[in-house]
Amino acid sequence: MPVNIPDKLPATDILKNENVFVMTNSRAITQDIRPIRIGILNLMPIKEKTETQIIRMLSNTPLQVEVVLLYTKTHTPSHTSSEYLQTFYKSIDEIGKLDGLIITGAPIDHLQYEDVTFWKELTDIYEWSRKNVTSVFHICWGAFAALYYFYGINKYWQDEKIFGVFRHSVLNRTEPIVRGFDDEFFVPHSRNSYVKQSEIDACKDIEVICEGEGIGPYLIKSKDSKDFFVFGHSEYDSTTLRDEFVRDRSKGMEIDVPENYFPGDDPNQEPKNTWRSHGNLLYSNWLNYYVYQETPYKLD
Repeated sequence: MPVNIPDKLPATDILKNENVFVMTNSRAITQDIRPIRIGILNLMPIKEKTETQIIRMLSNTPLQVEVVLLYTKTHTPSHTSSEYLQTFYKSIDEIGKLDGLIITGAPIDHLQYEDVTFWKELTDIYEWSRKNVTSVFHICWGAFAALYYFYGINKYWQDEKIFGVFRHSVLNRTEPIVRGFDDEFFVPHSRNSYVKQSEIDACKDIEVICEGEGIGPYLIKSKDSKDFFVFGHSEYDSTTLRDEFVRDRSKGMEIDVPENYFPGDDPNQEPKNTWRSHGNLLYSNWLNYYVYQETPYKLD
């Protein structure tokens, strides 16, 4: 089944050229089926790139998915035009209930949560999701922020960036979210923040499902399966880490070559994508087992 996205969204042509099955709203309304409504609260400054990456992950499922793109009204993105937002995005008070919600990361690791311009609006969305969303998928900074808000788990800063593609393992195979996972799999990371295992262990309402080799927790879920907290970026394109590396080097920043990414750690070589299949499985498992199987047929 396809992903159902707004007419004329730029991601449409990109995904179709990759042989990804997508369907515009105008075609979807002719089908006698209720798609699951998945909101994407896009906190990244360049909206188009992130929305394309996540829609790609949502496309590999037999379910029809209606994508609702969301933004925060209290923050004006610096790299996306207001016209683009008005055309394709909505605020949370413009939509009804959702089957699932994805909250992205944001390049604001260095800020305290209360100093983030849209923090109050984000926490209002958290509260809104308790009654209006079946399951929420938090990514990277979004995962740190939600763990802090719901459970008081702090994020800690380290000067050496966790940057590269890392080996991961499953700690709890009884959860459907990891159904079909290999014993070891790879995930890209790009962050300076981390959470302490001791603080997670002290919280009885969450558990670590997967961890990364030498980098700690990767996938955490709430015991009621309402929330998933993912610290890596399984949605990343093959060249995303390279683009970040080149960008930071061009600014004169001291940044190491991303680990386990370029063949022979040579930045002149074309990077290999070793995480795509895992990423597709992660998102399709979440959509199927925690959204589609749990959400009511009539959202209202």
